[in-house]
Amino acid sequence: MTSRLVLVGLLLCSGTAFAGGPTYKKPDVAVSQNWQSPVPWQTATPLDSLPKNAWWKLFGDSELDQYEDRAMGNNQTLKAATARLAEARSFARVTSSGLYPELDAGVSGQRQRLSGNRPTNGSTIPLVAVTQNTFTIPFTLNYEVDLFGRVRHSLEAAKASLQASSADLENVRLMVSSELAADYFQLRELDAEMAVVQRSIDFQKEGLGLVEKRHNGGAVSGLDVAQQQTVLDSSYTQLALLQQQRAQFEHAVAVVQGLSPSEFKAPVRALDLQPPVIPVALPSELLQRRPDIATSERQVVAANAQIGVAKSAFYPSISLGGTGGVQSADLVKLLDGPSAIWSVGLSALEPLFTGGRNRGRLEGAKSVYDEDVANYRETSLVAFQQVEDALSGLSALATASDSQQRAVSDAGRSLTLANARYTGGLVTYLDVITAQEQVLSNERLATQIQGQRLVTSVLLVKALGGGWDSSSLAAVGVKPSLKQALQQ
Repeated sequence: MTSRLVLVGLLLCSGTAFAGGPTYKKPDVAVSQNWQSPVPWQTATPLDSLPKNAWWKLFGDSELDQYEDRAMGNNQTLKAATARLAEARSFARVTSSGLYPELDAGVSGQRQRLSGNRPTNGSTIPLVAVTQNTFTIPFTLNYEVDLFGRVRHSLEAAKASLQASSADLENVRLMVSSELAADYFQLRELDAEMAVVQRSIDFQKEGLGLVEKRHNGGAVSGLDVAQQQTVLDSSYTQLALLQQQRAQFEHAVAVVQGLSPSEFKAPVRALDLQPPVIPVALPSELLQRRPDIATSERQVVAANAQIGVAKSAFYPSISLGGTGGVQSADLVKLLDGPSAIWSVGLSALEPLFTGGRNRGRLEGAKSVYDEDVANYRETSLVAFQQVEDALSGLSALATASDSQQRAVSDAGRSLTLANARYTGGLVTYLDVITAQEQVLSNERLATQIQGQRLVTSVLLVKALGGGWDSSSLAAVGVKPSLKQALQQ
């Protein structure tokens, strides 16, 4: 008897040795040695990275810093992601409870009368009516012996899902902060563009006054006046449309901060920022710096663990059970030694025929794993694409910005020359109008390119993961402890 108990104890202590399930191996992803697009800024060293949790400080804009800080505390999408993380943590704790025995206690009292004519079951002893009391304080202990890994793999899947939720929270934080920064720079670009149009309006008003004087003096016809008035009215239209666009981006900036658009007003301010220096990691490092990639990879881990859960269903379910307590017909004697009751047992339930249910669950778990692996690889490829897009965009925009600044200078000289030739009577006023339109269109385009450079810089930071790295996920999980074992 003693040897049998020892054998059972050894089996319980080495239960993990019987836990079936595939060993997790991180899926391979094809990674290039370097980026195809030219890196316009600096290549990051292993110790060089974006500022963690506040990457937007790269831009050195105190107003943007203020908006980002408010968004991190008030954005509703971010609060929903935080709640999802708390939900995943609670689910992991529920799953980890399977590691511990369950102890239940109760109390009951009963008074009953047994019939004097109750069945005798063949006994010849005469029966009489009996009235009796029964008082019981029972304790019930149940524990699943995890010989085949159902609980362990379930906990592994829950922990991986928890880590996926943690990475998803960081991804939502990155999306919210980058969306706010992009909207903010669009707002500032529209402020600068409106200033360009307003300067053109002021200049066109002066031109209209000059043409009207010449018309009143009989030097030119009313056609010149009508043409200049047309140009001025067109500029007013452009200004109104820009104001409408600005209002939409202002509303977007408010909502991202968790504010009602009616209670937020962004001051009009010129766009005087240059794209910052952004450290660009190698493609191989990107897999560790993108929270969305980490989310997909942790989902693969969870799916791999679920295969182990599905495999455990083919093996016996072994449970230890026991009851104990006190029982007495006399409440006064309830706690006496002879009132003690107890029982202990071991049960095993082996599935024989399930109509293919367990086989179907295993095949389904494998299919989910294959799906998650494909999603992980696709997420990685999209991440590489986004970095390449941002790098090529910044390179092209830098070249375009230089050439466009030259175009602005050329248009300014053309307008000065056209005004002089018109005053001298050498050209018609149509040449002046054409030169004015060229100045306006080129200055607006230069402003738009500058705004696009800042927005694309934001997209590059977002594509690089915003300074986050997956090493922080190692600390995310539930740690079984004696304190948890004693909790309800």
